[in-house]
Amino acid sequence: MTALFDLTGEVAVVIGATGVLGGALAEGLADAGARVAVLGRNRERGEACVKRIVEKNGQAQFFTADASDAESLSTAHREIEKALGAPTVLLNGAGGNDPKVTVTADRPFEKIALEDWRASFDMNLVGGAFLPCQEFGPAMATRGRGSIINIASVASHLPVSRVVAYSAAKAAVLNLTQFLAREWATRGVRVNSITPGFFPAEQNRALLFNSDGTPSPRAQSILGHTPMARFGEAHELVGAAIFLASHKASSFVTGADLRVDGGFLSQTI
Repeated sequence: MTALFDLTGEVAVVIGATGVLGGALAEGLADAGARVAVLGRNRERGEACVKRIVEKNGQAQFFTADASDAESLSTAHREIEKALGAPTVLLNGAGGNDPKVTVTADRPFEKIALEDWRASFDMNLVGGAFLPCQEFGPAMATRGRGSIINIASVASHLPVSRVVAYSAAKAAVLNLTQFLAREWATRGVRVNSITPGFFPAEQNRALLFNSDGTPSPRAQSILGHTPMARFGEAHELVGAAIFLASHKASSFVTGADLRVDGGFLSQTI
C-alpha cells in the first residue's frame, strides 16, 4: 500500500511554501519522495524551507517568483525544468486575508476601496490559482500527466463573516478548480482542491488569539462551530496533499474538493 503514496520521480511546484501551511505541505511532499520547487517572494523563508527538507534528506530548491506576475512565473518555470525536471505536481498555496478588506465597525462593506478589493483578488485568485494554472497546466497537458492542487477555504463554500473579499476570491478558486478539472480531464491532468478549516498561521493569528495567548471571541465562535472543537495543525494537511498528488492513489479523482476542516462545514446548529 505504501507505493500508492510514493512520490519518487515527481517534481512538485509549491507556491506559497514560504508560509507556515505551504511550508508544511512542501516538506510533506518531499518526505514522500518528490523533488520540490519552493516558489515565493521571500528568499529567506524559502531557503529556510529548503533547508528543513534537505536536512531530512529530501530534494528541494528555492526559486524566486511572484505568483501574481505571469512573466515571473514563466521565468521560474524555465529555471525549474533546468534544475529539477518538468513539473508534474502544482500546489497553489498563495493567498491570505488583507486587513484593508476586512469588514469592521469603522469599515463596513460599502467603504471597502476598489483597489484593495482588486488587490485581494490578485492575491487569492489571480496569484492563488489563475496564473499558476495558466503557466504550468498546459505544459502538463502537453506531456499528458499532471496533478494540480488548489488550496480553497471553508469560505469557498460559505462566506465567513468580516472577510468578504477573501471569501469571494476563494469561492472563485473552487469554481476555477472544477472548470479546469473538466477542461483537462482527457489530457492527463487532474485538478482538485483542498479546503482547510481554521489553522492558526501568521496571517490570522491576531484574529484568533488575544495578546495573552487565550482564544479571542472569534476563535471561541470558530471552535464552537467545529465538531472536533480545536484548530487544525499544519501537518494535518499533508496527507490530503500527498493523496491528490499521487497519480497512483488518486488516478480517478478530479474536480474534487477534499475538506480538512475538523467537521466545520458539516455543522449547522
